[in-house]
Amino acid sequence: METDRLLAGAEDGHAGDHGSGSATSRRDSRVSRRMSYSAAGNWCHLNGDNEDLNIQQAVVFIEDAIHYRSINHRVDASSLQLYRWYYSRICQWSLGTVIAVVLLLAFVERPSSLSISSDPHHRTIPWEPPCGATESVEMLCLIVFCLDLAVKSYLIGWEEFRKSKWLISYTVVVFVSVIDWVLSVSMVCDEKLRVRRLVRPFFLLQNSSLMKKTLKCIRRTLPEIASVILLLALHLCLFTMIGMLLFAKNEDPKKNGEWELHFRDMTTSLTSLLVLLTTANNPDVMIPAYSINRGYSIFFITFSVIGTYCLMNLLTAIIYNQFRGYLLMSVQTSIIRRRLGIRAAFHVLSSHGVQAESQEHVSMNTVLQVMSRIHMKSYYKSAITASAQQFAEQGYMNRMQFRRIFDELDKDCVKEHPPLPQYTSATLQKLQVINLCFILFYLFEMSVKIFAFGWRGYLSYRSNIFDGFLTILLLVLQIAIFITYWLPHSQWYPSSHDVISLWEMVRLVNMLIVFRFLRIIPDIKLMALVASTLLDLVKNLRAFAGVLVVVYYVFAVFGIWLFEGAIKPPPEMSVLSLENITSNFSTVCGTYEQLGYWPNNFDDFAAAIILLYDVMIVNNWQAFMEAYSRYTSEWSKIYFVCWWLTSSVMWVNLFVALILENFIYKWDRSHSCSVTDVEKIQYETSVQFMFKEQIQEPTEEELVCQLHQHPHLRLHW
Repeated sequence: METDRLLAGAEDGHAGDHGSGSATSRRDSRVSRRMSYSAAGNWCHLNGDNEDLNIQQAVVFIEDAIHYRSINHRVDASSLQLYRWYYSRICQWSLGTVIAVVLLLAFVERPSSLSISSDPHHRTIPWEPPCGATESVEMLCLIVFCLDLAVKSYLIGWEEFRKSKWLISYTVVVFVSVIDWVLSVSMVCDEKLRVRRLVRPFFLLQNSSLMKKTLKCIRRTLPEIASVILLLALHLCLFTMIGMLLFAKNEDPKKNGEWELHFRDMTTSLTSLLVLLTTANNPDVMIPAYSINRGYSIFFITFSVIGTYCLMNLLTAIIYNQFRGYLLMSVQTSIIRRRLGIRAAFHVLSSHGVQAESQEHVSMNTVLQVMSRIHMKSYYKSAITASAQQFAEQGYMNRMQFRRIFDELDKDCVKEHPPLPQYTSATLQKLQVINLCFILFYLFEMSVKIFAFGWRGYLSYRSNIFDGFLTILLLVLQIAIFITYWLPHSQWYPSSHDVISLWEMVRLVNMLIVFRFLRIIPDIKLMALVASTLLDLVKNLRAFAGVLVVVYYVFAVFGIWLFEGAIKPPPEMSVLSLENITSNFSTVCGTYEQLGYWPNNFDDFAAAIILLYDVMIVNNWQAFMEAYSRYTSEWSKIYFVCWWLTSSVMWVNLFVALILENFIYKWDRSHSCSVTDVEKIQYETSVQFMFKEQIQEPTEEELVCQLHQHPHLRLHW
């Protein structure tokens, strides 16, 4: 509504006070508009007949700039209409839903995850859909992907398609998926290997430009990471050889504890020290030797200090520095795309046929028409429109002025709480200041807050939303307790109807009351800053989590292929006899069997995800690696080491780097704020905002050069 008023006011003022001037400028614009260009292979002239097409092109270019999209696509009227429909919210949400569905099929397909427990002792036979059920859903998804590929390919044209590695890969993945689907159906869903399962995460990657940039940054960081990992490997091999010499087999059996458990051979020695690098088996790995001679502790301490505290932290620093540099380069590319989109919009709107380049301009009326058609967030549209009002008197904008009004897109979105409602009654004005005086009466307190702040003001505070949710939940539980235990039910016992007891309900209510103390977070500046940083990570770093989902998905599929059904526990473990125990079974303290890790397996997709998470945490991850090496092969350790390197070493360090960058940005912006300011004002952090101060602006020559390279818009100066 505010934007509409601004637009209406600008048009009225423009038509009133400056009517004759604007008419003259529009007439001069039509006369001087002699630049020609090629759109979709057809030559056109920028005259009054094509004014709507020019505005439509400018609208699309600005929307490309807002979302950091490339402008190298078709610019004829029908293609622009298709382009805007494709990037509409409903179309993109639909495509995202299809991607989510095709990824979630792994939980339903054989081996199905539709069982309450993953423990082989308690797991019931999971429900598996009949052959053709998931295949039909998958084929519908593949049809959508084919349409998506066709639309993308058409919009950018054949020349751009040949340059796009992502679209070529998209074509190959869809083709492989269709072929594998046909083979699966022809074999009546009885195939042992589904290749298309492995390539499904690609659909998630290709649909996010930020995920592509993140993956590209990770790929460029790998050489620097590999150098430190090589140094770690040398450190590991050196201490392995020293350890095998230091703890060699002794003639005295009492002194062979370290040799028997950890240094029997090269593979065991390497594994023991690799796990010690993660501190997962400390101090267990040194106890047999340390119990004989305390001097042996020097070996293990030296190994940990050099490996864990020096090399691993050095790896974190290198990952942070290198990844940050490459991410900055990617953000630089995004900023160039934004500037290029704005420059292209001005170019198709401006008139510079017989005029000098310094006299290029676009009328205010045209700018307001463009702004009225653009789909963007309301606060940005209001800010840009308000910024454009300063040029209403002169009736036109030059290139620098046009660009300057869109600099509002690069500013932080500051969310401020709406003002308190104004009451005319003195009594109501006094009641409005009531806030926490009724903390014991939660429902009344929430009602007073809603009355004091108004609905919009109440909902603008996260603490109020959290508090209100708990208050309503507490009220529902109290009503449930009253209905369950106080209404006169004849011969009705809650325990016989699987209803929780009164004690459990009261305990749940008390737990929720304790959660209300979290409201103190906004009142402590540092705590509020940390909480705000975490919320921003959840909102704005989804792309990095998306890449982690892809990595989890791929390793889970590989794990199922390699280890499905590998560990089968003996039946009735409590009454086992030695004759029934398999050769691989071990009751040694700290092993997979003794710890009861049976639910952690690769028998279905959900269980594989949980097992990979347990290994990523590196607590007792050696138990999984040792068990699968006994039940399958020693080569299985390669799989677990690769996952540890990918998840715990590389990805966790990347996430730490991003948390540091996000927190430093928030701290710098909020360092001068008071506690109240931190609560009342929140900056919308994005990757582009975090690196904004390090961005180098492109020059006019660079933008013009890239405009000349547009495949569908041939500009002649």
